[in-house]
Amino acid sequence: MPDLRTELTEIVTGLGMLCDHSIDVALAAPPPQMLNVTTDTLKRLTKARASRDYPKLFNDAWINGRIFAESPDGLRGRTPLRVEWKGTHKSPGNKQIPSDLRIDYVYLVSCKYMSNILYNSSPANLFDRLLITRHRASKSWYLEVAPTEYQNLYAACRNYLGPNTFSSSVKNLSVQDRGQMKTALARNWPEPLIEHYHRLCRAVSRASTHRWQEAMGNQSSVREEMLWSLLRLQAAPYFVLGADSKSHPMRYRVDTPWDFRQRYAFRSFDLHPDVDAGQPTVRWNANLLDQRSSLQVQVEGHVEVRWSHGRFSSVEAKVYLDTPYEATPGYNKLRCS
Repeated sequence: MPDLRTELTEIVTGLGMLCDHSIDVALAAPPPQMLNVTTDTLKRLTKARASRDYPKLFNDAWINGRIFAESPDGLRGRTPLRVEWKGTHKSPGNKQIPSDLRIDYVYLVSCKYMSNILYNSSPANLFDRLLITRHRASKSWYLEVAPTEYQNLYAACRNYLGPNTFSSSVKNLSVQDRGQMKTALARNWPEPLIEHYHRLCRAVSRASTHRWQEAMGNQSSVREEMLWSLLRLQAAPYFVLGADSKSHPMRYRVDTPWDFRQRYAFRSFDLHPDVDAGQPTVRWNANLLDQRSSLQVQVEGHVEVRWSHGRFSSVEAKVYLDTPYEATPGYNKLRCS
């Protein structure tokens, strides 16, 4: 079930496309064209509106919906026949347009608030399979790419917490053991463990970079497609409506690879391990030529390879965009009427 903030931003954005009165009127009597929103969900939003806990989120989402309704790049002042909220529905397959709303079966909208995360993937799906195919990883990424450093960190943690409490090998950690480790090591690393953790970070950063490099090889076309995937360029155009981490409005139309190639000439896509980041990190950057202005353009980001549910749990690869969206190739500002 989506959290309240997610429900709020996505549904109110959709209501803003349908209703030009006010947020309160739209919540009290939602237009019949707003689909897949249950009575219980509307009650939660109405209660949140009355609490006045989220005035800016309500206002930002509403304004984004209204601007999309009037924009020459969006609905051009036309009232849509249907606005479908995706909600908890998950589309099948791996290549998915990150849409939260679908308007008239045509316009796809991603509502993105206060986040510069592009992907949350398993490390193997990113570094080995380049986001092309996916399947469940069979073991810990840390154990796979840095077994010595991972075992050494675990052994140091075991000695620190009490050697008779846990198995001698990190491979044999039970679910209960992981829960105890998570609780006992929830805060900052104790001094005796810090260097062991830093060694693991450096090893995982280097090994993950190497695996990613090996999977892409030296083919320029593969590296260009990797960039398209990271930037979430899809076969069909879609829109991003939201606000960035500084609460600045984000209203963009996202190019397809076809659109992208008409404007930008690919030059390079490079990786390097960030061994001083404080956690396993891989930096990525791409160089392009803007064929309209003849200027060189760079886009940058990083991947944090980290535990997803506390220490010694499963590992995820979070892909971040470091270049501001407004300066990111392929993201075109929505025109206002």
